Amino acid sequence: MLAQRVLASFQHRYGTNPLLVRAPGRVNLIGEHTDYNEGFVLPAAIDKEIVFAVALNGLNSARLFSLDKAEACELPLGAAPLQPGATLWANYLLGVVAQLQRRGVAVPGFDCVFGGNVPMGAGLSSSAAVECGLAFALNELLHLELSRLELARLAQQAEHEFAGVQCGVMDQFASLFGQAGQVVRLDCRSLEYQYFPFDSAAYHLVLCNSGVKHSLASSEYNTRRQECGQGVAVLNRYYPQVRSLRDATLAQLTQHQTELGEVVYRRCRYVVEENQRVETAGQHLAAGNMAAFGQQMYASHAGLRDDYQVSCPELDLLVELAQGQPAVLGARMMGGGFGGCTINLVPAAAVPGFIAATSAAFQQHLGRPLETYQTTIVGGVSVL
Repeated sequence: MLAQRVLASFQHRYGTNPLLVRAPGRVNLIGEHTDYNEGFVLPAAIDKEIVFAVALNGLNSARLFSLDKAEACELPLGAAPLQPGATLWANYLLGVVAQLQRRGVAVPGFDCVFGGNVPMGAGLSSSAAVECGLAFALNELLHLELSRLELARLAQQAEHEFAGVQCGVMDQFASLFGQAGQVVRLDCRSLEYQYFPFDSAAYHLVLCNSGVKHSLASSEYNTRRQECGQGVAVLNRYYPQVRSLRDATLAQLTQHQTELGEVVYRRCRYVVEENQRVETAGQHLAAGNMAAFGQQMYASHAGLRDDYQVSCPELDLLVELAQGQPAVLGARMMGGGFGGCTINLVPAAAVPGFIAATSAAFQQHLGRPLETYQTTIVGGVSVL
């Protein structure tokens, strides 16, 4: 068991009894590339997690140990402001400490061992789980009484400044605010949120890893952000209330299609339609209509493939294979795109058959095995 391994490693290294905290990864059921357009997302925390053992050590340094990499790192917590270092995994933790210091917290020396089963590079937000887990543990140990929302923002800033990734707040939010058997719809502008029921016993979320690394993702991600910004600039001249694509309508886009140009028009159309899909998907969940919810997932993938153009042949193949199996209710690519995983909505009883059929067809088409992960929806960051 993961928690026991982390605890044993901590006690062996440091000889004291730590606080144990678990921080889950997340999936996003629908609402992709909407977060930086101030739109809506529908994530959930999942049972792939990172466990932390943390205790104050009475020293002026942080002693960190990554169980998965079997690497240690010790850093002074003196007067000088912390800077990102050469040990990449440690930067996610350092970023959290730096954000606490910036808020006037004198972070004392501490020991930390952490390890997890969140697959790296699969788009399950292992980095957010690392940041949120340590932020939560230090909040507990130092009695800071920061709210979960403050911890999410702090973890997001840590990723911006110490990992160089300009992420939205969805990943950190989902890790901290997850609830078992619920998905959470987050308004990325106001940070208001609402829970919707998801029967995790009856329906499973199966992830299929395309095996393609997101080599294009960061450069194309920035391009997509610029294209959305161009669309907003055009619309804003005619409709001053349009501050982001969150405020735009399909009628407005159609009215100014020529001025927007074909590419920007399609990017904007996707975002406006995807926000509507999140809204509709929430209504289907509330009504318990999982088949209708799944159709929104398929429509989301089609938009990402054709209008936003961030899919790849391997992701498209996986969605086609899912669509060919009547038991599967919905599937789409998840995350920034150009690789990573598809997320598939499958009745629990049909999961073994789905994995077997998809794995065989994937192997036949691409000549390599398919990695899959079965997940269920769990609660957010907590003390063990």
